[in-house]
Amino acid sequence: MAEEKVLLTTEGLEKLKSELEHLREVHRPEVLERLQRAKELSDTVDNAEYDEAKNEQAFVEGRIMTLERMIKHAEVIPVEKSRPAYVRFGSRVKVRDSDGGERTYVIVGGTESNPTEGKISNESPVGKALLGKHVGEEVEIQAPKGLIRLKISAISWE
Repeated sequence: MAEEKVLLTTEGLEKLKSELEHLREVHRPEVLERLQRAKELSDTVDNAEYDEAKNEQAFVEGRIMTLERMIKHAEVIPVEKSRPAYVRFGSRVKVRDSDGGERTYVIVGGTESNPTEGKISNESPVGKALLGKHVGEEVEIQAPKGLIRLKISAISWE
């Protein structure tokens, strides 16, 4: 089965690489040291500190494997520096809703998405609706709370 590409911005790829390096170089050795100390203090049976360190070790190793796989299959989408004509991956999009409220979104891959920072996935309902649209165009998104209408007021690059 072929691995699916992980769409990332250059910034997103660098963040993943940085997290991987931190886990390998800092966090993994700290967990191994905690495991060793817990073993030395008492038997591993009924040793809560040892169990906690083993669980953390499993999490760290799993995260390292996940990051390695994501980086291996990363496809960095180049962000052009020219004035964008339409919404694409990496675009910063300013929208106005029907109540006059303004929001700004950056279209990123699912791995980088963080709605609290305004980074939305290109596969999310809002991201899908905005892709390919121009300044002045309106989009409609069916949400659980009802229909949302957004009008694109500006497009720039991240």
